[in-house]
Amino acid sequence: MTNLLLDLPPLSAARFASIEDRVARLLGTGQDVVITQGEALLPLEGAIRATAGPGTTALNVITGPYGQTFGDWLRDCGATVVDLAVPFHTAVTAAQVRDAFAEHPEIDFVSLVHAEAATGNTNPVAAIGEVVREHGALFYLDAVASVGAEPVLPDAWGVDLCVIGAQKAMGGPAGVSAVSVSERAWARMAANPNAPRRSYLSLLDWKERWIDGGRKTLLHAPAQLEMLALEACVERIEAEGLETVMRRHASAAAATRAGAVALGGVTPYVRDAGDAAPVATTLRVPSGTTASELVARALAADPGVPLAAGGGQLAREMIRVNHYGAEATRGAVRGCLTALGAALADAGVSVDLPGALAAAERAWG
Repeated sequence: MTNLLLDLPPLSAARFASIEDRVARLLGTGQDVVITQGEALLPLEGAIRATAGPGTTALNVITGPYGQTFGDWLRDCGATVVDLAVPFHTAVTAAQVRDAFAEHPEIDFVSLVHAEAATGNTNPVAAIGEVVREHGALFYLDAVASVGAEPVLPDAWGVDLCVIGAQKAMGGPAGVSAVSVSERAWARMAANPNAPRRSYLSLLDWKERWIDGGRKTLLHAPAQLEMLALEACVERIEAEGLETVMRRHASAAAATRAGAVALGGVTPYVRDAGDAAPVATTLRVPSGTTASELVARALAADPGVPLAAGGGQLAREMIRVNHYGAEATRGAVRGCLTALGAALADAGVSVDLPGALAAAERAWG
């Protein structure tokens, strides 16, 4: 019995390198790009453990749950951590980062999430990057959710470690991820005696055994299916055009937000539209209802809509509309509003579904 997913010839080093090059072009970067063989948590953790340790003072910006995780990793590495936390319904500002540097001039590392899909906010990386460059700190960015939905420009923004994953706005596989690494970041790793070596977390292994070797011999057998899926994902973005892909996500976000406001009952969780991420829209449910129960009702009516309740404690108050990748379409937005309207009405909340659909269509642009 044959299957398209089985009995494939081995993925060559040359093809692996060509996929890395295409990802680098997607990011508009001249930095080294390493495709790591695992979900994005692999390079996210690996990059922190490679560049931080005792003697590091890190400014860790928290605008959602991933920022909290980064702080845990930094402390586990022995770094001194200065947390800059803002309410999850908003974004951090460059002025707040500048104030943190003024209060703690010893900061030499900054960790930031670009877009928090879990909370629906996005941070002004370009402006923050200017402040970080002025101070001379190493800049680590989680762009897993934002890449494909909004600009991600490591070189222009002065990002030293930019981690991406393909499973959200890029519409690709979850099993591979990538990180762009500046020369400053490589130097920091080389000087860090605690940087992982001969480890699945090690970026230095990829530098010394892959990049410095001319990308001729892979460290280990690659995740073949995921690599081929990533290649196909990038090809699809190239064919559609990155700007067009990003416009679809921006339109989906604007339409979802406008439709939800017109629907009634729910309100945008991220209060300022300028702070809202194009990858996902989060909504606060009305008092007397529970987000997870409303989502369950909506999915019972239409199992295919990209709706989810918030994680952890947010499961009671937040609904997330995941209009990313293949779901960044008019049809997905209309489906979500329709299913959510039915769930709210079933819970006794007054809604205006025709008005919501009309508002979403006007906002699509």
